[in-house]
Amino acid sequence: MVTKADFLILKETIEELHGCEANYISTEHVRESFDGTVVWDGAVSLFGVNGHPAATMCYAWSAQEPGWGNPVVYAVLRMAPIDSSRDAVRAALALKQRG
Repeated sequence: MVTKADFLILKETIEELHGCEANYISTEHVRESFDGTVVWDGAVSLFGVNGHPAATMCYAWSAQEPGWGNPVVYAVLRMAPIDSSRDAVRAALALKQRG
């Protein structure tokens, strides 16, 4: 379950990373598998963004990553080819794989 404090962290991260105002819209559940193994299963929040030169939406979530003390916050703008919360999770997973 996502708490109000979680939403504030996501909002602040979007605003800091992307230099725009973020407003919460909704939360979706995303479950992503690779070769039969679940690689992500959790909530992704959708925020409207104001003041960004190219995007009007951003997908954000946090995840506990191995070796990190605090959860890592992801904030992926809705810009081609990212058009859904699942696309955002897939893009973040792909970048993480490249390490």
